[in-house]
Amino acid sequence: MKLATLRTAHGTRAVRLDGEVHVDLGYPDLGALFAEPDWRTKATATGPATPAEGADFAPVVPHPSKIVCVGHNYTNHIKEMGRELPTHPTLFTKFADTLLGAHDDIVKPPETDALDWEVELALVVGERVRRADEREAADAIAGFTVMNDISARDWQFRTIEWTQGKIWEATTPVGPYVVTPDEVGGVRPALRVETTVDGRVMQQDDTGTLLFDPVFLVRYISTVITLHPGDIIATGTPAGVGNARDPQVFLRPGQTVTTAIDGLGACVNKVTA
Repeated sequence: MKLATLRTAHGTRAVRLDGEVHVDLGYPDLGALFAEPDWRTKATATGPATPAEGADFAPVVPHPSKIVCVGHNYTNHIKEMGRELPTHPTLFTKFADTLLGAHDDIVKPPETDALDWEVELALVVGERVRRADEREAADAIAGFTVMNDISARDWQFRTIEWTQGKIWEATTPVGPYVVTPDEVGGVRPALRVETTVDGRVMQQDDTGTLLFDPVFLVRYISTVITLHPGDIIATGTPAGVGNARDPQVFLRPGQTVTTAIDGLGACVNKVTA
């Protein structure tokens, strides 16, 4: 299934993509749907349908209780940043206020001159888990989506702690759909990821090369803190970020950045002043 949260004239709505239409599932967003113990059954319900073309995508989960991101999870990206392969996941967090819809504009903050792209496979949690074992972790993955972990590099590297470069308001597109694991080869999918800026390929890799796969990440993070339905885990970005290029290249107003993952769709976002 492909599930989304749409903006409508009557507020946001959780929908399922059926061919060329979106079917309303009776919930205000996917976070509310995933909170239902039998959400997989409810996601197959019938309801009012609207054309999929021209849909206004909200963030797939507009108000997750937490967004946990992983750094240094593709071998090539770790090498381009001049670091050694980690023995444990490198974690940082975002907030719901950072999220954008899949086709929203990214308004460049005037305080940064180093706005960078990062395509990421993100998983969405569909069950409450704490200290999950292998089976529980796999079962807790509702599906996968695309995230562009936009980073203000000049703020990120002001200190040894990254958070201030990662949490700028309304800069992180996520969507357009949450795609259930059965449609992408399971809970450890091997999918091509790509970033383009104005059509120029900047990043390209395969999620099968992740050091720490989605199931491992659910197990690891749920050891530390309870994961709730609707929580988002971003699994890291591959090589090709602007900060690591020589010379460095960053996003400018007027450009369009596209982050795409096979089988999941793409976030297509214009950068504005």
